[in-house]
Amino acid sequence: MTVERTAEAAPPRARAHRQGQGPVLGVVALGGVLGAWARYGAGLLWPTAAGAFPWTTLLVNVVGCAVIGFFLVAVTEVWAPHPLLRPFFGTGVLGGFTTFSTYVLDAHGLVERGEAVKGLGYLAGTLVAALGAVWLSASLTRWAFGRRTAR
Repeated sequence: MTVERTAEAAPPRARAHRQGQGPVLGVVALGGVLGAWARYGAGLLWPTAAGAFPWTTLLVNVVGCAVIGFFLVAVTEVWAPHPLLRPFFGTGVLGGFTTFSTYVLDAHGLVERGEAVKGLGYLAGTLVAALGAVWLSASLTRWAFGRRTAR
């Protein structure tokens, strides 16, 4: 015989923990909307023609990763921000702004059009550029703030 666990059957501590996640979910959702709008705006400012190399997606992902590198060092090693800032900006805004699903679709499109070398180069190049941007911005942020610890 199996017993199904329902919300009512969950231990009180688990229920209280889930109920306290409402503000976090709210700020992540709000941040995600703002980040997606910013990405959409970048696409309007620098549209990619059909069949062209997806420079805007590459730029958005690399810039987003550079901002992530700065932000995570700033909020974990330099400042002690409000507890909702990290989920709002790090998960929400930057998660909505960067678009690795579009990156994969763009690479697939290049391969489908017979540009396999360009598509695979785009896959590898984006990963290298994105990881490099995180590392460089995190390193520069640590250098600029002299490795101060969060207050």
